[in-house]
Amino acid sequence: MWEKLYSKNGLAAKYIAEEFIGLETGEKIPRVSDYSTQLGFGRGTVQIALGLLEDMKAIKLEARGHLGTYLMDKDISLLQEIAGISPLIGSMPLPYSRKYEGLATGLVEAFELAGKSINLSYMRGGLNRIEMVRTKRSDFAIVSKMTADHTLSKFPNLKVMKSLGRNSYVSAHKIFLADSSEKVVKDGMKVGVDMDSLDQKELTFSEFAGLKVQYVHVNYMQLFEMLHTRQIDAAVWSTDDRRMIQTFKPIDFQPGRNRFLNKPRRQQSSLRAKEKRN
Repeated sequence: MWEKLYSKNGLAAKYIAEEFIGLETGEKIPRVSDYSTQLGFGRGTVQIALGLLEDMKAIKLEARGHLGTYLMDKDISLLQEIAGISPLIGSMPLPYSRKYEGLATGLVEAFELAGKSINLSYMRGGLNRIEMVRTKRSDFAIVSKMTADHTLSKFPNLKVMKSLGRNSYVSAHKIFLADSSEKVVKDGMKVGVDMDSLDQKELTFSEFAGLKVQYVHVNYMQLFEMLHTRQIDAAVWSTDDRRMIQTFKPIDFQPGRNRFLNKPRRQQSSLRAKEKRN
């Protein structure tokens, strides 16, 4: 069956398949003459192409006489495959919280409702995810507004595709201390910092500026274990991570010290390259 797509009729089927992706189930489809004019194919070619799509179970049509023909069912994935449309590729933070798990589910459902399919990859560090977009290994990335603003200033070929609202990235950041008897950050502490996470890095450096602390470069997914084993004394992290909240004592940032607290840093944005995929 698939070899038929390489014929003239198959070429027409590919174009029509792309058109059907945007049609809603139960909607009246354009007339054969409309497709013929729009695509530059003969009426007979269009009719054969529609029949081919039905034979491949990509669509189910119902003719209603003078009322026209209606789309009763469609297989979006199959239509995209026939049309030669690859799924969009997006990169997200590692799913350490239910917030990110829910966000991933919501993104997939939203794209499907729009007639698009996506594949999500999970990667530590907003700067790493931006690099995936910049080098065209990914179509979009989910990052914080802080990271988005920083990136847009450096790479004008990237743009914000959608801002998802305040607190959609994380609910809040706090300082987590390994020793529950401690009440403030102080000189001599070992502080965990992930240099690939712009938010965590900037918040950490800003909060501990002026203190004589030792920065320990660490993957942010290791912050919990390193606090637990006392390899570090403190770390800035998200309150959405249940393990951190339930295990360690969180304290607030010091008023007036952290220059990022007055900025809407927790807004979530997705970025994509301006160049369109074919």
